[in-house]
Amino acid sequence: MPVPPHIEKIIDNILPSVTALRHKIHSNPELAGKEFSTSELIRETLAPTKIKLLKPYLETDVVGVLEGGKPGKCVGLRADIDALPLQEMTGLPYRSRNDGVMHACGHDGHTAILLGAAMALNEIRDSLKGSVKFIFQPGEEIVALGKELVEAGVLKSPEVDAVFALHGFSDMPVGLISSRSGAIMAAAAHFKIRIIGKGGHCSKPEACIDPIVIGSQVVNQLQTIVARRFGPLDVTCLSICRFSGGFNGNIIPGEVILEGSTRFLDYEVGKQFPELIENTVKGVCLAGGAKYEFVYDLSYIPTVNTPEYVDLAEKTVTECLGKEMWFRMEKPFMVAEDFAYYLRERPGTFCNLGLGEGHTPVHNPAFDFEDKALRNGIIFMVMMVLKTMEPE
Repeated sequence: MPVPPHIEKIIDNILPSVTALRHKIHSNPELAGKEFSTSELIRETLAPTKIKLLKPYLETDVVGVLEGGKPGKCVGLRADIDALPLQEMTGLPYRSRNDGVMHACGHDGHTAILLGAAMALNEIRDSLKGSVKFIFQPGEEIVALGKELVEAGVLKSPEVDAVFALHGFSDMPVGLISSRSGAIMAAAAHFKIRIIGKGGHCSKPEACIDPIVIGSQVVNQLQTIVARRFGPLDVTCLSICRFSGGFNGNIIPGEVILEGSTRFLDYEVGKQFPELIENTVKGVCLAGGAKYEFVYDLSYIPTVNTPEYVDLAEKTVTECLGKEMWFRMEKPFMVAEDFAYYLRERPGTFCNLGLGEGHTPVHNPAFDFEDKALRNGIIFMVMMVLKTMEPE
């Protein structure tokens, strides 16, 4: 079914206030687990509605339940609310007021879209055949608090039957929505290697155990894991992103630190990484006479969409926004998302929302969410709820 005229009118009427809310959230970004002002703003915005706001499961999450006029399915809608540790360089009038923190991943847009969907669905609550659980999640970046929120029971009481989320995406036409069945994003693990040698004067390298040389060998050998320990069809990635050590140009340091990340789509393939990495580090350090410490943290599992709900998303977009506003992806991304933990427990889908071709990419100090995409995001969320509650 297309968007009913009365719902379209409701969304158009609230759109200016939703846009203003996004700008307000953008100007006051907060890091993972510290989104106190953002949570307060969300609660203040939803207070006049009939949405029952629950006690926080963690500390800065906001979860609300809207009961419809008739019994039926419970649909979960999730938005992430945290920002990134990055200095904003947009020059916008509503730019970040918090030094070194900005909404560089579009979570201000996601939060505004979910607030808009909540306000719109509240207006038609009596006609809803079921309930809606609105989940405003802290700490998607870096710490993956989505896992903790799911473990704390956010998908229970009431039991969520299906769950959906959107993420702004650059290099797609404004308002276009895309997704794919199966794995859409990768698992992500972060690791840290401390190589402990013996420092000294650069003129007497024979008296030292040079951790820089050993660390360099470790970096080179780690690259052979993907190339030679996995098959050509295993989609994996291993990157060293930090190599730190030393204080001066004539001193061999006592230790170096390496940090990096692994990515993979198949958990059975990816679970081999910790042993393979540590064995490589152990062997190189043994040969060079150094000691090591190794920490491996798998924060994000693969994000796997339910085919049934990807099909529903396609049907919803083509009917409500037009065929030209849907794109079915052929390949997954190697980025990671803690919405994966929701999809591990419940069926649903994660979709991308276009912010414009040539738009500044996320995690860039010049990034800003495209306001013109808000309307399609709200329509999509609202109509996915209705179509899930009343399948045609």
